Amino acid sequence: MSPHPNPPPQAGEGKSISAVGHRVVHGGTRFVSAVRVDDRVLKGIEALAEFAPLHNPVAAATIQATRAALPDIPQVAAFDTAFHSTLGEEQFLYPVPWRWHREYGIRRFGFHGLSVEWATGRAAELLGRPANSLALAVAHLGSGCSVTAVLSGRSVATSMGLTPMEGLMMGTRSGSIDPGILLYMLRTRRAVWRELETVLDHQSGLVGVFGRAAGMREIEKAAGEGNARARVAIDMFVSRAAAGIAAVATALPRLDGLVFTGGIGEHSSSVRSAIVGRLAPLGIDAVPASDVRNDAVISRSGAATAILRIEAREDAVIARQTADVLY
Repeated sequence: MSPHPNPPPQAGEGKSISAVGHRVVHGGTRFVSAVRVDDRVLKGIEALAEFAPLHNPVAAATIQATRAALPDIPQVAAFDTAFHSTLGEEQFLYPVPWRWHREYGIRRFGFHGLSVEWATGRAAELLGRPANSLALAVAHLGSGCSVTAVLSGRSVATSMGLTPMEGLMMGTRSGSIDPGILLYMLRTRRAVWRELETVLDHQSGLVGVFGRAAGMREIEKAAGEGNARARVAIDMFVSRAAAGIAAVATALPRLDGLVFTGGIGEHSSSVRSAIVGRLAPLGIDAVPASDVRNDAVISRSGAATAILRIEAREDAVIARQTADVLY
């Protein structure tokens, strides 16, 4: 018996594999489309780890392991940031000293691009309209959460920023908070930067408010049993998601559709319904809190803004981009 339950392929094995595609979270300004991996690309991915310390090092290590296991098989890196390379300056610049952007590369990149790309194409299919005719808001709600405005198939506004920490309240990440909180914690020596990084990435968001590690399903169950912190965690999540959707909608001339995707977006009907309920001032009709197992339009027929539930399929987009690069 092998000492490893799933040993990596040896030389001569894996002949049915023609290529390997990898999801890489941060591509910076260097990688604005999928690329075939070579040593130069791998070094570029590693260098961007300072902006995505939770993600890029893992992606680089996975690519290295795959290259060692399958040395003759081409590898392609597909980037979550690439879809957002169409953002305009008014969206990707921050209101900080210009030299921060010029000298340090401080700007918004946006993430979940692979998911948003899939959701956009699938929404077009479900609505029976070409993607280039649609104005959509795509809410990817899961462990990580973001919302993106998509106009004619292009990202025009998004909630995540320089890093995947900005924007909506998430599973364990805080999302956007007053930067003065961080300055206060540092100035009063209540925390050092490494502790802040750990807390904001791993101990905040739903988990931080609820008080222990749990997914949305468990938190909803606890709220139903009268747990006050569970209830406020859900209410905060809903409030911030709705605010994020409303914010990106201002980058669109109209809102043809609102897509819910990601683990929470797909599976929590009560959260979906509560978020949509807060968007009534935008003229969006309520949707019932009913389970939906498949991709579907869940709003009433003829609604000005269609509400859709779409399964996240980054894997399909990575496969397509890999084929486009190699073949």
